[in-house]
Amino acid sequence: MKGLNNIQAYWRRRGELPAPETLFQDMGHWWETPLGSALLDRETALLEPILARLFGYHFLQLGVSQRSMLEASPIGHKMLFAPSVESGTVLPVASNEALPLQSESVDAVLIHHALDFTPDSHRLLRESARVLMPGGKLLIIGFNPLSVWGLRHLLRWRNTLPWNARYIASSRVQDWLKLLEFTVDKVEHAGYLLPMRHTRFVEGATKLEALGQRFNAPLGAIYLIVACKQVMPVTPILPRWRPSLPRPVLVRPVGESVRARPQAARVKVKS
Repeated sequence: MKGLNNIQAYWRRRGELPAPETLFQDMGHWWETPLGSALLDRETALLEPILARLFGYHFLQLGVSQRSMLEASPIGHKMLFAPSVESGTVLPVASNEALPLQSESVDAVLIHHALDFTPDSHRLLRESARVLMPGGKLLIIGFNPLSVWGLRHLLRWRNTLPWNARYIASSRVQDWLKLLEFTVDKVEHAGYLLPMRHTRFVEGATKLEALGQRFNAPLGAIYLIVACKQVMPVTPILPRWRPSLPRPVLVRPVGESVRARPQAARVKVKS
């Protein structure tokens, strides 16, 4: 009975997500580990050519740490929020699911693993769609469950980062985006490295990374979805009734010259 209780307690803990304040700090530390740094380098290389082609005035990043992924973007105003003042940063405080921004005020949004650690993915996507301008770009980076990392996530025995994330399939995210009137431009994959802490495993994955990206194999640790918010056309509503208009009357132009027809002279003959 004790063993059964331990198993049940494990599965309950397994489904729990870390608190936003704890996640913001712990995920920042994990990016500095050899495995986290290697994955971050691959994400940066995947983002750079896309960011260089995005233009506008405001770029919003919804992330799980204070690390900015928008350095390669030419957009001047970049925004990133912290979940609370206890996060240990000087960033402005706001929830990713209740942004203090006006609707249709942002040119581009990057969701950097925020979907992996939120209990309400639909709400986060709806909030991203709300603040994004029509025609704006939405970029989503998430952990891929159809990978070795996804297998490690399923078989984990400790509730540690990043294995306690949700690992949502990219196909599922694309279905959600279509419901929000987005068109998916492309999906790319990266991170073809084993989820091992040892440096030699991380450094030895260079050839495998190049091969995987060459064929865009959907087996990488992460995926990148690039979507565009559709511009909804406005169809004017015509009135059912039509006002009665007077019939058009032909009018002789003012400048037209009028010639008098010559009349035959009448001669009176006396009888």
